[in-house]
Amino acid sequence: MQIKVFYFNELRVCTYLLWDDTLECVIVDCGCENEHECARLQKFIANHNLKPVMLLSTHGHFDHNMSNAFITKTYNIKSYIHVGDKAYLAQTAEIAKGFGYNNVENPPAPDGYLEDGQIIRFGQSQLQVLHTPGHSKGSVCFYAEESNFVLTGDLLFQGCIGRTDLPGGDYDEIIDSLLNKIVPLPDKTVVYSGHGPATTVGEEKRANPFIVEKM
Repeated sequence: MQIKVFYFNELRVCTYLLWDDTLECVIVDCGCENEHECARLQKFIANHNLKPVMLLSTHGHFDHNMSNAFITKTYNIKSYIHVGDKAYLAQTAEIAKGFGYNNVENPPAPDGYLEDGQIIRFGQSQLQVLHTPGHSKGSVCFYAEESNFVLTGDLLFQGCIGRTDLPGGDYDEIIDSLLNKIVPLPDKTVVYSGHGPATTVGEEKRANPFIVEKM
């Protein structure tokens, strides 16, 4: 599986494209702020002859879902999120406006809800859904065992973890999610976060103070 990361909007959300030799493509956390950023994403998809087949969200916060409406309409694809975060989507435009983003459209209602352990298949590839609450009640990660990476959204960053002071956040839950869902993955597993650079599970077990303290 191949992966491409884009850094979108002023909060520098990581939007990911995943595809394989079939050229079927999954878009994860589409945070395009404006027409220019949407055009960048579209240009890459067109230049690589990719065929988007679904839109996935690691969680419901507005910065990760700012262009869901545009993407689902443009490519006529379905979107999926964990049911624990469905309420956030209807508030996307209102919350975005509070941060100065005045042209954000509310995402459409999800076409389905992600569940822990669910296998998402596209092309010749698959992702396993890991329900990892703590940053929000419906936060999930997407684990690609064969390709040796995990998309963690705002659960885990290089040397840090996601905020737990927002509605639905819980420090004990986020630590439990890390210890039970991420730490058991192979050390060489590449961690692609919702913001910032990539890291590995092994590096975070060795140096992330929030994980080290609990291990």
